[in-house]
Amino acid sequence: MTAPERIPVMVPWLGEEEARAAADAVLSGWVAQGPRVADFERAFAERVGAEHGIAVSSCTTALHLALIALGLGPGDEVVVPSLSFIATANAVLYTGARPVFADIEEATGNLTPQTVDAVRTPRTKAVLAVHQGGVPADVHALRAACADWGAALVEDAACGIGATVGGKSVGQGALIAAWSFHPRKVITTGEGGMVTTDDAARAERLRRLREHGMSVSAAQRHASGRPVAERYLEVGYNYRMTDIQAAVGLVQLGRLDEIVTRRRELAARYEQLLAPIPSLRPVRDPAHGEGNFQSYWVLLAEDFPVGRDALLEALADAGISARRGIMAAHLEPAYAGHAAAPLPVTERISRNSLILPLFHTMTHAQQDRVAAVLHEQAGG
Repeated sequence: MTAPERIPVMVPWLGEEEARAAADAVLSGWVAQGPRVADFERAFAERVGAEHGIAVSSCTTALHLALIALGLGPGDEVVVPSLSFIATANAVLYTGARPVFADIEEATGNLTPQTVDAVRTPRTKAVLAVHQGGVPADVHALRAACADWGAALVEDAACGIGATVGGKSVGQGALIAAWSFHPRKVITTGEGGMVTTDDAARAERLRRLREHGMSVSAAQRHASGRPVAERYLEVGYNYRMTDIQAAVGLVQLGRLDEIVTRRRELAARYEQLLAPIPSLRPVRDPAHGEGNFQSYWVLLAEDFPVGRDALLEALADAGISARRGIMAAHLEPAYAGHAAAPLPVTERISRNSLILPLFHTMTHAQQDRVAAVLHEQAGG
């Protein structure tokens, strides 16, 4: 008997339009950072309600530049969630500042003013809030708290495009936000990222920093048609996006509403399918906003009949790709010896959660297969 087709955990929704856009960029002769990057920056900033977008090579480099632009450095502390991809904490270390791990609330997997307040000190200069898995953090409460504390709030919106807070895009009104276009995200450019801000002077500096600190970009030199001698105003980085990536990103951005609508439909159906399993709690929208379901993660109760890793094995045996839940960075070898306060909620979610398949072209039959394994393992 033929084995059923394997169900992937995630598949980016790419097609002929993206392929043509990339090919057009190649045929144009301008494949590095150029006019398509500028168009993508403008379109993305408009979509999320920001004044300025600065395209970069990844969300990690976006976070790094965001923290540099805020003046973070040695002696400073930045409160971060441990429940996040390790790049969130790493970006703080890149500046010479110290990441301080805070716990999160169980319902959303995100920081709250209370969890931040529990670990902040007089050296806390910033808070790095993550919209984890596309579940929006309560940024209004965090912004108000940070204003009281005299700390900057940076939004790690790597997973956040298409999610909303109070009916408005994640990142709208942010001091500074960082975004990802990795293939695991809702829209993709292959690799790539973006910084958004409403501060014109900060945006200008970010553009310099991503391009070696040059006073005039390569695209500006080319457009001038005259010899231009650039200067290097500070030590910068090579964190640029290519026009090929931006061409794909423009097409993907046009698909965003359709993609998020489909993901929310699939998430709602998952919730119905899994509702009879009381010892399994799926991720849901918070009261303050709507998620994009970049990841569909479920939390197992302590009395679930099998452990998380055994459940992943059962899914794999059934031809279903799933992933462990969001990592706890403070438990990774890279942070061995890095002091951390007790983080019980973080450790429980990381230990007992898993990410189920969810992608634009997923069929109901595929969802039914996933749910059947979960019911079987739950003893149903």
